Amino acid sequence: MNMTSPPEWIENITYDEISLGQSARLLRTLTLADIQAFAAVSGDTNPAHLNPQYANGTLFHGVIAHGLWGGSLISALLGTQFPGPGTIYLEQVLHFTKPVRIGDTLTVTVTVIRKDDSAKQVELDCQVVNQKGERVLNGTARVLAPTLKIRLPKINAPQIQLFDPEARFKELLSLGDGMPAVRCAVVHPCDVESLSGAMDSARHGLIVPVLIGPEVRLRHLAEEAGIDLTGIEIISVPHSHASAEKAADLAAAGEVELLMKGSLHTDELIHAVLARPALHTGRRMSHVFRFDVPLYPKPLLITDAALNIHPSLQEKVDIIQNAIDFARIMGIGCPKVAILSAVETVNPNIPSTLDAAALCKMADRGQITGGVLDGPLAFDNAVSAHAAQIKHISSAVAGDADILVVPDLESGNMLAKQLEYLAGATGSGLVLGARVPIALTSRADGPMSRVASALLAQLAAYNARGDATHQAWKASV
Repeated sequence: MNMTSPPEWIENITYDEISLGQSARLLRTLTLADIQAFAAVSGDTNPAHLNPQYANGTLFHGVIAHGLWGGSLISALLGTQFPGPGTIYLEQVLHFTKPVRIGDTLTVTVTVIRKDDSAKQVELDCQVVNQKGERVLNGTARVLAPTLKIRLPKINAPQIQLFDPEARFKELLSLGDGMPAVRCAVVHPCDVESLSGAMDSARHGLIVPVLIGPEVRLRHLAEEAGIDLTGIEIISVPHSHASAEKAADLAAAGEVELLMKGSLHTDELIHAVLARPALHTGRRMSHVFRFDVPLYPKPLLITDAALNIHPSLQEKVDIIQNAIDFARIMGIGCPKVAILSAVETVNPNIPSTLDAAALCKMADRGQITGGVLDGPLAFDNAVSAHAAQIKHISSAVAGDADILVVPDLESGNMLAKQLEYLAGATGSGLVLGARVPIALTSRADGPMSRVASALLAQLAAYNARGDATHQAWKASV
């Protein structure tokens, strides 16, 4: 028998049940999310509510709530409690007397001061005071009160997920504060997107670009796109294959610290890197995506969704170790690694579950270090604590993963693109496992993604340094 808890009910007070002097109240504490949500819904982006630097210079000396946010609390009280469902707003008069700040707890009180039997209208005195007893808002409301009794299951308000890609982008870029630009070979940037991405990365102080490609073509492209190449080093080679070879040679010789993919095919660049033993580390090269997902509270790394098609168990060890090491560079002390499959139990008919179990045991034996592993986990169990709880999964990783390890490239590629195109995630990525990191972008990636990928590669490249400058920077962050 399926037992469910009874729903909460919402019940109105009809006109005949209302008496003069009758009152009701509501309490609400203002949060930053309330201000942001009100701005998003209303379109009122007055900097007095959203920009602390500006707001500190106003007569209020800090961020304050929109005045009508307080008014909306009166509406909420009238519509849900007193008189409740069936109430029709006719008129509202408001007087704003004090600002409301983040953390203030408001008590909203409405009191009946007049009834009109012929029209079934009710006039109410409205008072809003803060936790200090100071009146911040007052006025009167006139409503058409309900005449029929209504009792309905309570409807929970829909959750508003506030996601500001630009703010997340700036937060990511701040990880490189105080870190000098890294000399970077930009490989065959022969389309506007990759050339502008490289120059944007240089403008943000992430890289010192060395453009490798047909010089005449690059300069013509820059002129058409309005991109200034003054002072930028260009190494002219005839085609994409030669660009990849030259970039790999520069990396092998230590003349550049990272590579950035332009408009050539990924396998062309990777093949050039693999062909140079000086760039080998003894570890499998793999790709890591970094996503900011609106419905997830922290950055999410996905690997490998771009390089290794059907990785073996030993290759997955390297893939996971690469991702853990990079997560630690990004400031995650002990990354939580979810090894994904279709189910959360070991099934001999699903090879990825066997790999997951083996990988977890290998981590127990010290063959994978620096993180906490669990698997197999289905995607929902990896990112949702609620889903994990329902399935009785007790795990430090489930519902709170930092890294998602996919079974193969197909599943990873589909997952990454679903997050981007259906969930509104913003992504960036790089290739790890060689002596130099590779900022790897897609032809469809926008400017922010390309700059973010450069930042990830810059962090990885700079972390590989052992000089005094790097040690001082590392200590500062």
